[in-house]
Amino acid sequence: MHYSIIRRLATQPKLANVPKRKWKSVVGLEVHAQIASASKLFSGSGTSFGAPLNSSVAYFDASIPGTLPVLNRKCVESGIKTSLALGCRVNEVSMFDRKHYFYADLPNGYQITQQRAALANDGKMTFPVITPGKKVYYKTAKLLQLQLEQDSGKSLHDDYLKRSLVDLNRAGLPLMELVFAPDLETGEEAASLVKELILILRRLQTCSCKMEEGALRVDANISIHQEGDPLGVRTEVKNIGSVRSISQAITYEINRQLETVANGGVITNETRNWDAENRRTVAMRDKEVLQDYRFMPEPNLPPLHVNLKPGSISTEDLLSVAALSEEIPELPEDTRQRLVEQYNLNAETAIILVNEPILLDHFLSITRSLSDLPNKVIYNFLINDLLTYCNKLNLDVEDCSINADDLKDILKSLHAELINLQAARQLVDLLNNNPKAKVSELIELHNLQQICSLDAIEKLCQLAIANQAKAVQQYQKGKAKALFAIAGEVAKLSSHKANMKLVVQRLEKLLKPTNK
Repeated sequence: MHYSIIRRLATQPKLANVPKRKWKSVVGLEVHAQIASASKLFSGSGTSFGAPLNSSVAYFDASIPGTLPVLNRKCVESGIKTSLALGCRVNEVSMFDRKHYFYADLPNGYQITQQRAALANDGKMTFPVITPGKKVYYKTAKLLQLQLEQDSGKSLHDDYLKRSLVDLNRAGLPLMELVFAPDLETGEEAASLVKELILILRRLQTCSCKMEEGALRVDANISIHQEGDPLGVRTEVKNIGSVRSISQAITYEINRQLETVANGGVITNETRNWDAENRRTVAMRDKEVLQDYRFMPEPNLPPLHVNLKPGSISTEDLLSVAALSEEIPELPEDTRQRLVEQYNLNAETAIILVNEPILLDHFLSITRSLSDLPNKVIYNFLINDLLTYCNKLNLDVEDCSINADDLKDILKSLHAELINLQAARQLVDLLNNNPKAKVSELIELHNLQQICSLDAIEKLCQLAIANQAKAVQQYQKGKAKALFAIAGEVAKLSSHKANMKLVVQRLEKLLKPTNK
C-alpha cells in the first residue's frame, strides 16, 4: 500500500493542510549548594561570608606543598540528609576524583569532586508549579546524582588598574552538586523546582540558600526540538542569581532559540551568561571542542564508606544512613498535606503558605493566638493583602517590617469591626514604613476607625441614593448588581470607612418598594 501512495503524488495533501508538529523545549538544571558548615570541605578554615579578603585560607586551600585533604564529617552528614530527603539511593561506597583545569583562583590546578562514584544517585523531586493566571500543577524531575565537591576561589578584575587579583576565601568551600535530568519544559517549572529545593534545604539546615551570597548557584541547560525528533543542540546559561531570574533567563533563551530557527539560523553548543539588567542571555564561549578535564582518582582520599544497615548507629569512623534519616524534619510537601487536613485549607492556599515560610509562620502563630478568628480570614489577609502588597513593592515578604504581633492586632481589630478591610490594608503600609508604631496608635492617629453608627450610616445611604438615581432605578427594576454602585458611592462619601455590611443591609431596606 505504501508504494502506491508514493507514486500517486497528486493525491498527497498540501503542506498547508498538514498539522505542523509542535516545538518542545527541554530544560535540565545543575545546582551547586554550599553546605552549611563552619569549616571547609577538606580544611579547617572558616566559611563566613564577607570575611576580609584571603583571611579564610588554610595551607591546603593555597596548595602549599606537603598539605593533605581531611574530609569534613559534617559535610558528609549534610550530603546524606539531603540525598535522603530527595529520595536518592545513598551509595555504600563513593569515591573522590581530581578534575583538572587551570584557573588562577584554583591553586591546585584541579578540583576535588565525585565524578565516577557519587555520594547518591537516582532521586526525584515532585513540586508544585505556580504560574500566574494558570492552574497549579505538580511536576516531577529526576535527580541523577548528588556529589560532594570543593569550590574554587574568586578572581577580582580591576578595569581601572588593568590587573586581576585573587581571593581564596571561597577556595575549598563545601558544595553539593545536584544534577537533574532534562525533565523540565519551561522557565516557570525550573524556578518552581529551585524554590522547592530551597525550602527543603532550609528545612534540613544543610544550606542557607542565600543566592545573593553565592550559597546557591544554578546553571540551566536548554534546547528545543520538534515533537518526535531527537533532542536539539543545547546551550548552557550560567550566573543566574535569583529564583525570579531563573524563570526569566530560561524563558528568554527558549524564545531566542525558537526565533533563531524560525529565521533559518542554527543553534550552537555554547555557554551563555544571564544579563539581569537587560534581561537577556549573552554569549560567553562556545563548546565545540570537548574540554578534557583529565579526571583521575584522588590519591590522598580513601573511598568514602557509609553504613546502610537498618537500625545501625553512627560511629566515629562510619556514618549510619539509618540514624541520619531519623533526623530529617517534616518536609514542605508533608506540611502542605497537614495544612489541608488540620486547617481545612485548599491545596493552592497550602502551597502558597508553604512556599513563603514567613507567611506560614505568621499563619500558625496567629491561629494559635486567635483561635476564635476563622482560618479563612487569616490566610486571605496574609495572601490577598500582605503578599500582594509586598509583590507590588517588589519586596520579599521576609524583608517586610511587619511582624506577627502587628498582624494579630490588625486582624483582631478587623474581626471586632473596629476597622474595615480598606483600613487594614492602609495599616500594612503604615506599619511597613513605621515598624516601631503600634496598631492602636496608628488607627487613632490616622482616624481609621470604621463608621458603625446607624444614624451616620443612614445619612450616608440617603445621600448616596440621591447621588445615584440611575442605579437606584435599575435596582428597583430588578437589576440586583446596581446595588454595588450605590454601596460604592457610600464608601466614597465615607472615605472608605463605612461598615459595608451595615451599609448593604440599610440600602436594601431603604430601596424596598414600600419605601418609595
